[in-house]
Amino acid sequence: MTDFVLVRHGETAWHADNRYAGRSDVPLTERGHKQAAALGGWAAGQRLDAVLCSPLSRARLTAEPAAAARGLPLRVDERLYEVDFGRGDGLTRAEMAELFPDELAAFLTDPVAHHLPGGEDPAAAARRGVACLTEVAGELPDGRVLVVAHSTLVRLMLCALLGIPLARYRSVFPVLENGALTELRLHEGQAALLRLNVPALPVHHP
Repeated sequence: MTDFVLVRHGETAWHADNRYAGRSDVPLTERGHKQAAALGGWAAGQRLDAVLCSPLSRARLTAEPAAAARGLPLRVDERLYEVDFGRGDGLTRAEMAELFPDELAAFLTDPVAHHLPGGEDPAAAARRGVACLTEVAGELPDGRVLVVAHSTLVRLMLCALLGIPLARYRSVFPVLENGALTELRLHEGQAALLRLNVPALPVHHP
């Protein structure tokens, strides 16, 4: 069995305004860098066999301290990109309501059947993310792997692997905290959720 520790990147400059950050490369805030350092401190006391991340800088910078703490190369995988929010990228919900109210209303009702205009099909995003995890599980059948990615992609992957309808990703998993740990176990094609939104705290050895 392979255990995955899934982490949403640290806080970004768009968090204060609650802007949708998809493919835009938004920088980490000072707090985001501290969350990355905390993840590194946590990783120093863990057994990890690999560290993967999205190509976006907010994920790479969050993952780098953890990879360095374990002396592991950082594996960047394009399948871990955040979902592309199309015309919604960089906007708040209030701004979307002004620009495309009907499409936003449909999205809030069913975010998979009616994804944001010009954006990526969430089902396709879930498939690419799950394909990444499945491939790594095949490489490391007894491994423990840290994956630093993005809120919407991680929630979609959790739904896909746990048999939850994708359209419910926003209601079943309303919040993934920045820098927190969500642990998932894959074994013979079956998934189990072990932990959700656990703070990354260093392990203190006596």
